[in-house]
Amino acid sequence: MKNEEAGKVKTRLAKTVGDEKALEIYRKLLTYTRDQVQPLRVIKEVWYSRFIEENDLWSMGDFKKQLQKGDGLGERMSEAFRRSFEEERMENVVIIGSDCAELTTEILGEAFRQLEDHDIVIGPADDGGYYLLGMSRFIPALFTEISWSTGAVLEQTLEKADKEHASYHKLEELHDVDEEKDWELIKYKFESE
Repeated sequence: MKNEEAGKVKTRLAKTVGDEKALEIYRKLLTYTRDQVQPLRVIKEVWYSRFIEENDLWSMGDFKKQLQKGDGLGERMSEAFRRSFEEERMENVVIIGSDCAELTTEILGEAFRQLEDHDIVIGPADDGGYYLLGMSRFIPALFTEISWSTGAVLEQTLEKADKEHASYHKLEELHDVDEEKDWELIKYKFESE
């Protein structure tokens, strides 16, 4: 998760709505994501991009706070999975972003259930990426030679899974909020706030 700083979050969205509005939308998406994760009876962690915030919305509840390590997105996700499996001895690990206002507690529960029978579970986003990735074993190849932040991420990841002979389950496709047109599709969910 990127730390909440104007000009550093939702940069594609900020190009049309401005830095402050993008930060406001980002905070709404973070709160929504927290509310969907909170009911799960699993170990929950939030991984900060630059520094760990002491008193933020993740301080309420049972979230363990971690600091991301690595240069790019793939390296940071790979390191989070590696640490979870190797250092913390977790059996199933699911990573989600905070860009999807259609993600639900039920979909998250389904992801964990699918890891009982599959090596990988993936939640496709309509932009060619994914909003969720889970594994029942660490597969580092899923994070190398991927064209991050492009419409090829999902396809390349599944090709890597096939090469690793890893079984996978695809969840339903959802929308990520990257640009203003994406926000327009889902902002009705936040209109009462």
